[in-house]
Amino acid sequence: MHLTAGYGRLAAVRDVSLTVEAGELVAVVGANGAGKTTTLRVLSGLLRPWGGEVWFDGVRIDGRPAHEIVGRGLGHIPEGRRLFPEMTVRENLEMGAYPRHAKAARRQTLELVFTLFPVLRDRQRQLAGTLSGGEQQMLAIGRGLMGRPRLLLLDEPSIGLAPLMVARIFEVVAAINREGIAVLLVEQNVHHALQLARRAYVLEHGAVVAEGEGRALLQRDELRRACLGG
Repeated sequence: MHLTAGYGRLAAVRDVSLTVEAGELVAVVGANGAGKTTTLRVLSGLLRPWGGEVWFDGVRIDGRPAHEIVGRGLGHIPEGRRLFPEMTVRENLEMGAYPRHAKAARRQTLELVFTLFPVLRDRQRQLAGTLSGGEQQMLAIGRGLMGRPRLLLLDEPSIGLAPLMVARIFEVVAAINREGIAVLLVEQNVHHALQLARRAYVLEHGAVVAEGEGRALLQRDELRRACLGG
């Protein structure tokens, strides 16, 4: 990959390389401003890299439009949820099934979403904007799943949530991965993320400073420096 990208003249990511194998759960952790969100934006086509390459399923995708990347099976759930508040829960979910390959399996995928998030089945006709923060995060993840991704990019799914809801969200992320969907998880909750992930990368000032097995990284000095300021 060797990705370099940024905004204006400011580089936010410098020579970042990472891999996610089929069915794998990989975490990216680091302090605010480390380049985590920028990395995901480049992978999903929302931001063009200044240098480097992005390959997905044997095809180079950097520079391709975001909708085409989604259609190839790479889904992105951004920080902040980005729901349609004046649409119902059901309408938001159905919006996620717009890729051609997802439309044919919409009913099957909807049932998976309702199995993972029973509260969404109960709130199908409720406006998304009236849900609690945790329920909105569930809806954002559910909408992302409706696109039938093979790789799901998750950006800070636990941010702003109560501890019990955080635990529930991480349980769901694990369940999604057990369905065979690869997950690249960017997360502020370092301990939860590294306990869940098979492998992880630590970003600091836009560069990868450590990588390895998730739980093993919890003992690394690079993690404490990059995430905890120690």
